[in-house]
Amino acid sequence: MLIAAAVCPHPPLLIPEATGAPGAADPELGRLRAACRDAVAALLAEPADLLVVAGGAERTAEFPPHTPGRLHDFGIPFTIGPETGDAESLPLSLTVGKWLLAGHGAPPAAWWGIASDAPPAECLQLGEKLAALAPRVALLAMGDGPARRARAAPHAADPEADRYDDQVSGPLAAADPAALAALDPRVDRPLEIAGRVAWQVLAGAAGDEQGQDAFDAELRYRGAPFEVSYVVASWRRAH
Repeated sequence: MLIAAAVCPHPPLLIPEATGAPGAADPELGRLRAACRDAVAALLAEPADLLVVAGGAERTAEFPPHTPGRLHDFGIPFTIGPETGDAESLPLSLTVGKWLLAGHGAPPAAWWGIASDAPPAECLQLGEKLAALAPRVALLAMGDGPARRARAAPHAADPEADRYDDQVSGPLAAADPAALAALDPRVDRPLEIAGRVAWQVLAGAAGDEQGQDAFDAELRYRGAPFEVSYVVASWRRAH
């Protein structure tokens, strides 16, 4: 059963090595990093039997716990986890998740990538499966919102992206898994969304047998500091 969840984005810039400085020169980046730290700390404070990290990937698969995360594809000489000589790396979403957890001395976790084009039914089914792995499951769901503004027309208004942000941040603030489950995968490519599959895994893990009042929720951050939409949220099963 899912008892708690944290939702965080996965831009490489969350990791100080990607920006070339340990501190956040940009105040908004500092707020984003702080929100992620607080969400992960709240997640790990829950007495879970199993910690699961889920995020978009090229394919749906569980990754061995020792799989390293790397940012070499971004031209950044950063690795987290043991260098085993294996060429396989975690996808970006799980690499950033691994870095977030490492800062808190987190317990061992199960690492799940979800194919970025997985249909909602597949995401929901995986979420149900993950929530059933232990009596008390804590989930870290890694996902970014629309990135079209950054790549097509930086600083330009994008009403479609803004509407999508509302469709995500509202349900995350209200702990409404049904609304997350209803996100339309057909807009992933036009809006360049990398988080839909992870949010729908969360929806499947949360279930709907108790309605949206089953969880207390807090939206810790919503913004587009670099023309990409990021949300940070915490869910905790209501007692």
